Parts: sequence; C-alpha cells; structure tokens
Amino acid sequence: MNDQVPAMRRGRVLRRDREAGILEETTMGFRFTYTDDYLRDPTMPAISLTLPKRPGPYLATKLFPCFIALLAEGALAEIQCRTLRLDERDYFGRVLATCGGDVIGSLRVEALP
Repeated sequence: MNDQVPAMRRGRVLRRDREAGILEETTMGFRFTYTDDYLRDPTMPAISLTLPKRPGPYLATKLFPCFIALLAEGALAEIQCRTLRLDERDYFGRVLATCGGDVIGSLRVEALP
C-alpha cells in the first residue's frame, strides 16, 4: 500500500485531549500517522499496543482495531446509525461521527475537513 495516496476523509486523533496523530481513509485503505510533537514527547505513550510510536505512517486495508473498539455495538450502534443516518458497515464514518465527543477511554477522533 502506498503512503502517498490522497486522503478521502480525515480525523484528528486525540489522547487525553492532546493531538496524537491523523487518521485517514484513502482509496487503498487506512493510514495513521503520529504528529511530530507527540513523537518527541517521551511522557506520551503509544495510542495502542498495536501502533507503537514511530515517525512513519501505519497503513492497513481495514480500519485499525483500536479505532473500531471506540464504536458502540449492538442495539446502541443500531440506534446511533439510524439517528445519525450512518451506514453501520462504514466504521470510519461512524468513528468520525460518534467518537469526537465524550467517549469512554483516552482516545477520541475529531473529523477534519
């Protein structure tokens, strides 16, 4: 997968209200890249054990599990998708639409233009 593919949708990933990186959807899949400031701070941990801090982007054909774990499941997911008119199978869209506010855990994702 090419890390130079333009992003279709993007989100700013925050860990405890500090910008940790950028999550992007591309035509080839998904890309997560830590910000330089976050990488330079030794007190800030990786956002996930599966995404250790490193300068280059992570590329995947499916959305990274640590972001899927932010999503509601079951009946709550159905209600959210119906209310917000989201495709339940569009995990990236659901992350951008529902995980920018008050969520359980230390991660949240805010949609970027």
